[in-house]
Amino acid sequence: MKTALVFPGQGSQAPGMGKALYESSAVAKALFDQAPGILGFDIVKIMFEGTEEELKQTSVTQPAIFIHSVAVAMAGGFAADMVAGHSLGEFSALVAAGVLSFEDGLRLVQIRANAMQKACDITPSTMAAIVGCDDATVERVCAEISEVVVPANYNTIGQLVISGSEAGVDLAIEQCKANGAKIAKRLVVNGAFHSPFMQPAAEELEKGIRAANFNDARIPVYQNFTAQPESDRERIKANLIAQLTGPVRWTQTVENMVKDGCSKFVECGPGKVLAGLIKRIDRNLVTENFE
Repeated sequence: MKTALVFPGQGSQAPGMGKALYESSAVAKALFDQAPGILGFDIVKIMFEGTEEELKQTSVTQPAIFIHSVAVAMAGGFAADMVAGHSLGEFSALVAAGVLSFEDGLRLVQIRANAMQKACDITPSTMAAIVGCDDATVERVCAEISEVVVPANYNTIGQLVISGSEAGVDLAIEQCKANGAKIAKRLVVNGAFHSPFMQPAAEELEKGIRAANFNDARIPVYQNFTAQPESDRERIKANLIAQLTGPVRWTQTVENMVKDGCSKFVECGPGKVLAGLIKRIDRNLVTENFE
């Protein structure tokens, strides 16, 4: 039985996140205690005592989930044959695979979060969840709309998130409903992640990535942009940059991991979102969650 560690993305945050781990693990505590000095603000206090609204800020959410996820993986000492992360979670996966240090990973996550927020502020844009349509139908709908709208997150079978201009997303919602979608509705987000609108953020992240120290991966990292296993540091860098404007191919990632022998997925970090998505892809897979 091959085991994969998987790491959640934005949306898994919750008030009090990581506090029980901090209090029970010296390994985790050491990582948490490093974070404020790296980021320049007391993120641990916000994680433990902040409100849901404070945690929703992208500049807080992304580093908070990264810190919590990496701390779980390091404290747990899990043995794994492969790793993957959903969007932001890919940075946590890279630390677990020895590609990035905790410090370099956290610095890049901060650059990414701030750059994504700036890109969102430049142009009004949004995202929507489409449930009950096959991927090909949603792809065709997006391609036929003259406004910018693209598939952004292939989350699980029959569930795809689209991203683009407000007008483009609204048109796609109507067309998906006409094509049999059970649910087609806007998400409560302030920008179009994983779309061409993130190009300014990708350029900013690229500068940070070029300055950071990357190693070849100790175990395969299945990356969002290709859904394929990568170990070479240069290909990993290129895929990380492309991920911001390209789709998260999570369904395909899980399917490829299963083809390569994985039957157990251990989710490290806040929430149980990935375990739920994985079970919908293949209910026979074993999933575990550790917060």
